[in-house]
Amino acid sequence: MLTTMSRERVLIAVYIMTNRPYGTLYVGVTSNLYTRVCQHREGTFGGFTSRYGLKRLVWYETFEFMTTAIRREKSIKRYLRDWKINLIERDNPHWEDLSLDWDRPVVWKHGPTGE
Repeated sequence: MLTTMSRERVLIAVYIMTNRPYGTLYVGVTSNLYTRVCQHREGTFGGFTSRYGLKRLVWYETFEFMTTAIRREKSIKRYLRDWKINLIERDNPHWEDLSLDWDRPVVWKHGPTGE
Protein backbone atom coordinates (compact mmCIF):
# COMPACT_ATOMS: atom_id res chain seq x y z
CA MET A 1 0.00 0.00 0.00
CA LEU A 2 1.24 3.48 -0.79
CA THR A 3 1.18 6.33 1.71
CA THR A 4 2.26 9.20 -0.53
CA MET A 5 1.09 10.14 -3.97
CA SER A 6 1.35 13.03 -6.37
CA ARG A 7 -1.54 14.53 -8.26
CA GLU A 8 0.03 13.54 -11.59
CA ARG A 9 0.28 9.85 -10.76
CA VAL A 10 -2.65 7.84 -12.07
CA LEU A 11 -3.37 4.72 -10.04
CA ILE A 12 -5.80 1.93 -10.75
CA ALA A 13 -7.04 0.99 -7.31
CA VAL A 14 -9.67 -0.59 -5.10
CA TYR A 15 -10.34 1.63 -2.11
CA ILE A 16 -12.42 2.03 1.03
CA MET A 17 -13.91 5.35 2.14
CA THR A 18 -15.57 6.09 5.48
CA ASN A 19 -16.87 8.99 7.53
CA ARG A 20 -15.20 7.96 10.82
CA PRO A 21 -13.53 4.95 12.42
CA TYR A 22 -15.95 2.02 12.40
CA GLY A 23 -18.45 4.17 10.52
CA THR A 24 -20.16 3.59 7.21
CA LEU A 25 -17.90 1.88 4.65
CA TYR A 26 -17.83 2.22 0.87
CA VAL A 27 -15.76 -0.05 -1.37
CA GLY A 28 -14.99 1.32 -4.83
CA VAL A 29 -12.72 0.86 -7.83
CA THR A 30 -11.19 3.55 -10.03
CA SER A 31 -8.66 4.12 -12.76
CA ASN A 32 -7.45 7.34 -11.06
CA LEU A 33 -7.42 7.19 -7.27
CA TYR A 34 -6.30 10.78 -6.70
CA THR A 35 -9.10 12.25 -8.81
CA ARG A 36 -11.75 9.92 -7.40
CA VAL A 37 -10.89 10.71 -3.78
CA CYS A 38 -11.02 14.44 -4.60
CA GLN A 39 -14.49 13.89 -6.11
CA HIS A 40 -15.65 12.12 -2.95
CA ARG A 41 -14.27 14.93 -0.76
CA GLU A 42 -15.89 17.67 -2.81
CA GLY A 43 -19.18 15.82 -3.10
CA THR A 44 -19.07 15.86 -6.92
CA PHE A 45 -19.24 12.07 -7.07
CA GLY A 46 -22.88 11.70 -6.11
CA GLY A 47 -24.65 8.75 -4.59
CA PHE A 48 -23.82 6.71 -1.53
CA THR A 49 -20.58 8.45 -0.51
CA SER A 50 -22.08 11.90 -0.89
CA ARG A 51 -25.27 10.98 0.97
CA TYR A 52 -23.35 9.59 3.96
CA GLY A 53 -20.43 12.06 3.94
CA LEU A 54 -17.75 9.46 3.27
CA LYS A 55 -14.64 11.57 2.75
CA ARG A 56 -11.92 9.64 4.56
CA LEU A 57 -9.76 7.25 2.52
CA VAL A 58 -8.77 4.50 4.96
CA TRP A 59 -7.51 1.73 2.68
CA TYR A 60 -6.49 1.14 -0.92
CA GLU A 61 -4.72 -1.44 -3.06
CA THR A 62 -3.22 -0.64 -6.45
CA PHE A 63 -3.28 -2.74 -9.61
CA GLU A 64 -1.66 -2.82 -13.00
CA PHE A 65 -4.86 -3.78 -14.82
CA MET A 66 -8.42 -2.55 -14.35
CA THR A 67 -9.86 -6.03 -14.90
CA THR A 68 -7.89 -7.33 -11.92
CA ALA A 69 -8.99 -4.37 -9.79
CA ILE A 70 -12.64 -4.96 -10.65
CA ARG A 71 -12.36 -8.62 -9.62
CA ARG A 72 -10.77 -7.59 -6.32
CA GLU A 73 -13.48 -4.95 -5.69
CA LYS A 74 -16.23 -7.52 -6.24
CA SER A 75 -14.46 -9.90 -3.88
CA ILE A 76 -14.13 -7.28 -1.11
CA LYS A 77 -17.75 -6.20 -1.53
CA ARG A 78 -18.73 -9.79 -0.68
CA TYR A 79 -16.68 -9.65 2.54
CA LEU A 80 -18.48 -9.43 5.84
CA ARG A 81 -18.18 -6.03 7.50
CA ASP A 82 -15.78 -7.43 10.14
CA TRP A 83 -13.47 -8.70 7.39
CA LYS A 84 -13.38 -5.24 5.79
CA ILE A 85 -12.56 -3.72 9.17
CA ASN A 86 -9.73 -6.24 9.62
CA LEU A 87 -8.42 -5.35 6.15
CA ILE A 88 -8.35 -1.65 7.09
CA GLU A 89 -6.83 -2.18 10.53
CA ARG A 90 -4.08 -4.47 9.23
CA ASP A 91 -2.53 -1.53 7.33
CA ASN A 92 -4.15 1.49 9.01
CA PRO A 93 -4.91 0.68 12.67
CA HIS A 94 -5.78 4.29 13.55
CA TRP A 95 -8.12 4.78 10.57
CA GLU A 96 -6.10 7.77 9.38
CA ASP A 97 -7.09 9.50 6.15
CA LEU A 98 -4.41 8.22 3.78
CA SER A 99 -5.02 11.02 1.30
CA LEU A 100 -4.06 13.86 3.66
CA ASP A 101 -0.33 13.62 2.86
CA TRP A 102 -0.67 13.47 -0.91
CA ASP A 103 -0.06 17.16 -1.53
CA ARG A 104 2.47 17.73 1.24
CA PRO A 105 6.13 18.08 0.28
CA VAL A 106 8.48 15.23 1.12
CA VAL A 107 10.35 15.76 4.39
CA TRP A 108 13.87 14.35 4.46
CA LYS A 109 14.53 12.56 7.73
CA HIS A 110 18.30 12.40 7.31
CA GLY A 111 18.94 14.85 4.50
CA PRO A 112 18.57 14.24 0.78
CA THR A 113 21.65 12.01 0.65
CA GLY A 114 20.49 9.76 3.50
CA GLU A 115 23.16 11.02 5.93
